[in-house]
Amino acid sequence: MKFTYSPTHHQHAPAEIIVRGTLVRNLESPERADALLAQLLSQGHEKVLPTGWDQRWIEAVHDAGYLEFLETAHERWRALPNATPLIHPHAFAHYSSRRRPQSIQGQVGYYLAGGSSPVAEGTWTAAVGSAHAALEAARLVLDGEREAYSLCRPPGHHAYADFGGGFCYLNNIAIAANYMASKLGRVAILDIDTHHGNGTQSIFYRRGDVHFVSVHGDPDVLFPFYAGYADEHGEGEGEGHNLNVPLPLKSEDPAWLGAIDEGMASIQAFKPAALLVSLGFDPFKGDPSSDLAVSTEGFRAAGERIGRYRGPVVLIQEGGYLVEKLGENLNAFLDGYMRSRNAA
Repeated sequence: MKFTYSPTHHQHAPAEIIVRGTLVRNLESPERADALLAQLLSQGHEKVLPTGWDQRWIEAVHDAGYLEFLETAHERWRALPNATPLIHPHAFAHYSSRRRPQSIQGQVGYYLAGGSSPVAEGTWTAAVGSAHAALEAARLVLDGEREAYSLCRPPGHHAYADFGGGFCYLNNIAIAANYMASKLGRVAILDIDTHHGNGTQSIFYRRGDVHFVSVHGDPDVLFPFYAGYADEHGEGEGEGHNLNVPLPLKSEDPAWLGAIDEGMASIQAFKPAALLVSLGFDPFKGDPSSDLAVSTEGFRAAGERIGRYRGPVVLIQEGGYLVEKLGENLNAFLDGYMRSRNAA
């Protein structure tokens, strides 16, 4: 299988984030991508670097003011007296009065949703590289590859059109899905990260050409808290094209795989021209960011189920923070996936 990868991800490496008011080690580290890359290369998959992309497809999904903020924020922040090397918001824009200020201090709280998305000097470069990797995987599939995997870092599915959060800055899968929908007409997204893909849902919530399904832990007690509930079905042209399947905490393989079966049935009924998958390995039992309990064999079985889809597929990496298990879980998923794909 061909996979896409941008080495610029190393430029984004904040050592700490803020959780419950405390500085803690940042789980979203460059070592995550390094572990996945080593696994892919050891199995003989072919690496493809993204080339030739401008900002047009990123701008098609994200707000212009937000993109300007991401590109310029660190330089502007560092010009403040006593500025820290990392940008952490300390005042947030409430939904009832989201007026965009001109100052960098105000914009930090306007465009960043929490303490888990600090901005470092290289964050913009890394986020753009990640988005370009997703676009490159989509282009590979549009050019005739049956499937492609994009090793995206930073991840993307918590990024809204106009603000970032949850380790995410640009919504990689939304950018790729919008690009593919412009060429193919109808595409679907299946998100199996342990956290609801709230940014992706928001971007496509009123569109009928992108069918979004998310399988995740209970959002009432697990990030992102404010979206991901089962009664969110889409609006306007998007009515009926948004399916959330939240699971009780500590759910193991049978419940998780049953939810994936439900999601895939919804996708098959939509009859998309292509499928994109937000692939998270944080449902794994023991992952420090999760409260689900999926096994390595559960990921193999998930791959088998997703591989039964017969159209073109783009796999885009999201979460997974138990670094020593990432390669093993990716290997299991791809093994199950390719077994189903090759059985046709």
